[in-house]
Amino acid sequence: MDSSSARREATRQKLYEAAVTLIAEQGFSATTVDEIAERAGVAKGTVYYNFTSKAGLFEALLRHGVGLLTTALREAAREAKERGGATVGALDAMVRAGLVFIDRYPAFTQLYVAELWRTNRAWQSTLLVVRQEAVAVVERVLSEGVEAGELSAEIDIPLTAAALVGMVLVAALDWQSFQPERSLDEVHAALSLLLQGRVSGRLG
Repeated sequence: MDSSSARREATRQKLYEAAVTLIAEQGFSATTVDEIAERAGVAKGTVYYNFTSKAGLFEALLRHGVGLLTTALREAAREAKERGGATVGALDAMVRAGLVFIDRYPAFTQLYVAELWRTNRAWQSTLLVVRQEAVAVVERVLSEGVEAGELSAEIDIPLTAAALVGMVLVAALDWQSFQPERSLDEVHAALSLLLQGRVSGRLG
């Protein structure tokens, strides 16, 4: 990456951070381009130079944020497989990677989850695409587990993958909002038990 590209990427990163913070605080409609530019420490024209509009910035933000999550999930699964772990181990590594991401980017995660429930946004189609990219990483690991005979062939792969991603998102937001005294390790341990199907055994 040359110096001009690096500078532009750094500017876009500042704008992402400013936008996600402001929108999380006061909502998309109430947030202005002027506020985003001021928070990012750049001129208003810089926003329009990098993005066509406030909506364009937010759509790019969704792509950027979910892209980071997707990469984190993929890398976690790859590293687990390279260590010789089984499918459940790869899934567990992805759960932890998801929690680490959400712990690092809580404002983005809150925005992402909120937008999933809205249907009147210009970026709805983009949101569905990037969501599927993240879920597809989990689907791939589940499929490999079924093919290897490590998981039941009766598993509904698309629904199970979506459920695992949703479990991590909702559990992490609940943790941060209502149980902030818990450590990431504690939350991960609890979700690991669910993933491995050991909760019912312990209760029984």
